Amino acid sequence: MDLMEFLKTKRTYRRFEQNRPISDEVLADMMEAARLSSSAGNQQPLRYLVVRSKKLNEQVFPFTYWAAALTDEIGRPKEGRHPVMYWAVLCEKDSKNSSIGVDAGLAMGNIIDAAWYHGVGSCMMGNINRDKIREILQIDPSMEILYMIAFGYPAHESTVISPDASGKLAYHMDEQENFYVPKRELRELFEVR
Repeated sequence: MDLMEFLKTKRTYRRFEQNRPISDEVLADMMEAARLSSSAGNQQPLRYLVVRSKKLNEQVFPFTYWAAALTDEIGRPKEGRHPVMYWAVLCEKDSKNSSIGVDAGLAMGNIIDAAWYHGVGSCMMGNINRDKIREILQIDPSMEILYMIAFGYPAHESTVISPDASGKLAYHMDEQENFYVPKRELRELFEVR
């Protein structure tokens, strides 16, 4: 797959093949991708908790919130379509700085790219119940949960489309639970001088 096709198909996925685990080899590539990510001042403040246990995944699931542009009933994955792995992106509260969001974005981009290279889809989540997740995963109080990322092999398609005549950018889902994601046209985004 060439680079542009890779980027067009590397979308957010919210329905997964729940009975298809992610191999140790794929996980190793994802972990290496996180390790290699750029970091402001090369401080490397991020830490990760990888959750592969079916039991823990199901305990975490109710405290993650999906597809904000859709109602919870439509947006939330149904049983059999839950993630098979979560990553908690963490940092020590004392090491949090003004660049932490950039570091997290760069790292999550690397992780998600490595996953998609192997056909594993993902969904980055900031809308989560951090207190409940901290309790379930027994995360040390000195650590802050910045984000969660859900992973699994996609059970739907996610396609980039042009906005309709109204210009609305909200994504939507069809009857087969495939997602359509409007993206602004290049002429709206760039001025080249």
